[in-house]
Amino acid sequence: MLSYLFSILDAMDSLFWIYGGVPTLMLVGIYFTIKSKAFQLIKFPAVLTIFKNTIFDTSINKKGVRPLYVFFASIGGCIGIGNVVGVCTAVQVGGPGAVFWMWVAGFFGMLIKYAEIYLGMIYRVSDGKDGYIGGPIIYLQQLPGGKILANIVAFLLCIYGLEIYIFRTITHSIITGWNVYPPLVIFSLIGLVLLVGEGGINLVGKVSSVILPVFLTAFLGMSIFIFAVNIHQFPAMLHLIFSSAFNSHAMVGAFAGASVMMAMSHGVRRACYTGDLGIGYASIIHSQTSETNPSREACMGIMAIFLDTFVICTLSLFLILLTGTWHCGVHETLMVATALGQYFPFVTVFWPLFIFLLGYTSLTSFYAVGKNAASFLFGPIVDKIYPIIAAFLFIVFPFFGDMSQAMTFMSITAALLLMFNVYGIIRLSDKIKFKLEIK
Repeated sequence: MLSYLFSILDAMDSLFWIYGGVPTLMLVGIYFTIKSKAFQLIKFPAVLTIFKNTIFDTSINKKGVRPLYVFFASIGGCIGIGNVVGVCTAVQVGGPGAVFWMWVAGFFGMLIKYAEIYLGMIYRVSDGKDGYIGGPIIYLQQLPGGKILANIVAFLLCIYGLEIYIFRTITHSIITGWNVYPPLVIFSLIGLVLLVGEGGINLVGKVSSVILPVFLTAFLGMSIFIFAVNIHQFPAMLHLIFSSAFNSHAMVGAFAGASVMMAMSHGVRRACYTGDLGIGYASIIHSQTSETNPSREACMGIMAIFLDTFVICTLSLFLILLTGTWHCGVHETLMVATALGQYFPFVTVFWPLFIFLLGYTSLTSFYAVGKNAASFLFGPIVDKIYPIIAAFLFIVFPFFGDMSQAMTFMSITAALLLMFNVYGIIRLSDKIKFKLEIK
């Protein structure tokens, strides 16, 4: 019965992304690109400069979270398991052409991310302490009937903050990879998530600022080595990506074949999921920064998508395409590990730890946002209730749900968030300015 229900939900989810989500992201992204005269491309050198200044900024502000920690808390949710596991399903189901459409969605999605962060900054309000509250739960209230919309989005973010797909992936990886007693893994991970997630964006950002640079350095180094060894295969791989983006791809090995629409749909869906495009999650986090300039803070959204989509996701997909792992029937959680393992045998042994560290930053980031939304919706009582609900859902899905069901559940939640949030962004688009001042 449960499997039948999720098969229906999965079909509905696919229909939405093919006929709703994909066209919406493309059209809104294209609109902002035209309106801003390709701001994300023309001003990218300035974005890099602002990013560098953010890294080395040691100034202390009385109100808000340090911009560096805000950035790492934000990309902690973007750069995670979705970049090395979830994104592989784009090619596994949609074929190599999905890579191209992921790039397209990432390019236009940069300005959607910019827009939601910008709106979060200009409409944020004081939390009554030493910080701010912002994001779609605040700026949607500027619209007619906006309070109802804000409450709906807050409720959806409460669900989205409990990232069951990532939790399921981490537990599955450790349990099967190291043969550890399942309850021990599940309850230990729940405790670790609550330990940091309850500390809010500041603590989440501090932890992510330690873990993510280590991951980026190691992953980039191993990937470059494999690319150098297989440099002669790059022309053929790029030809496969671009040709499959505009032509149906035939069956190869365990790959069942894919149409152009499948490639487009899965490429855009994974770009949206890994980059949290149009979801509103990043807007809530960035609204808590001590930075006062909306444009400078919004540019960190462009930088986040660059790192997420054009660096990490691209590295992962290049690895499985160059090594042929994408059509060998390997489980999605082990695709990148298998590709790396062909050149670095130790990777397969340490892969569960790798998945844990990468997914942990995402779990804590999402949890902090979910609790933030829950506090907005239900008030102080959520401090005791939300951790209990989180623990319950994290327990239920590892024991009773599978990976595909978890992905479907989170994808549907993302689709609903996208629908409401993008509506607000479009209605408030005249408030968004594409001007950039470097300190």
